[in-house]
Amino acid sequence: MIKEELINIFKKIDKESCPKQINLHCHTIFSDGSLKPEELLDEAYKNNLKYISITDHHTVGAHRYIKENQLLKKYPINSIKLISGIEINCLLKGCLVHILGFGIDINSKFLEPYIKGESPIGNHLQAISVATAINKSGGLSFLAHPCRYRIPFNILIPEAFNQNIDGVEVWYDYSLSKIWSPSDFICEEVEKITDKYGMFKSCGTDSHGYTLVGR
Repeated sequence: MIKEELINIFKKIDKESCPKQINLHCHTIFSDGSLKPEELLDEAYKNNLKYISITDHHTVGAHRYIKENQLLKKYPINSIKLISGIEINCLLKGCLVHILGFGIDINSKFLEPYIKGESPIGNHLQAISVATAINKSGGLSFLAHPCRYRIPFNILIPEAFNQNIDGVEVWYDYSLSKIWSPSDFICEEVEKITDKYGMFKSCGTDSHGYTLVGR
C-alpha cells in the first residue's frame, strides 16, 4: 500500500471506525497474541473489517507468514485490506513508550534493528530513530495508547510531534471493556491535542486474545 493511500485511510478515521470497520492494532502468536495469523484474518473477515493491521512487537513475522502462504487469497477480493504494521518500544522524553508503524516495507533494511523479537538498544531506542526508520521504510509512525505511560499525554504528544512522529492512536479503550469502546472523555482530550499539532489519528483494539472486538 502506497503512503498516499494510507494517508487517505487515516484522514477518514473517527471514533466510530473501530472495531467494526477498522482495527489497526492487534497481535498474533508471532509476539504476545493468542491467534495465529490465519485465525486473526478469519476473525477480521467474520467481523466485516475493511482495514486491519497486525502490529506485533518487534517482528514482522506474521506478515511474512501471510505473504508466503498466500493467506489473503482465501477471501473475496477487496474484502479485507491488510496494512503492514509493527509495534516498537522506544524512549520519548526519557519515557518508555510504544510506537506503531504502518504501511512499512517489511523487507526494508532500515527495520533490521527493530525486528529481532526484542526491544532495541542504544541509539535505536530513541523515538527519533524509530520514527526515521519507519519513514525510510515507506511507513507512518504513531504514538500508541498515549495515556498509558508515566508521563502525561499532554506532554508526550507535543514531544512526539517534535520527534517527527506522524500520528497518535487517538481512540483506545483504557477501561479494557469486554466489547471494545473508546474511553470518551480522555480520548476527546487526546484528539484535541492531536488536532492542534495536525497529526494523523488512528484506532485499534490492541487485541491479544481470541477476539478482535476486545483487548
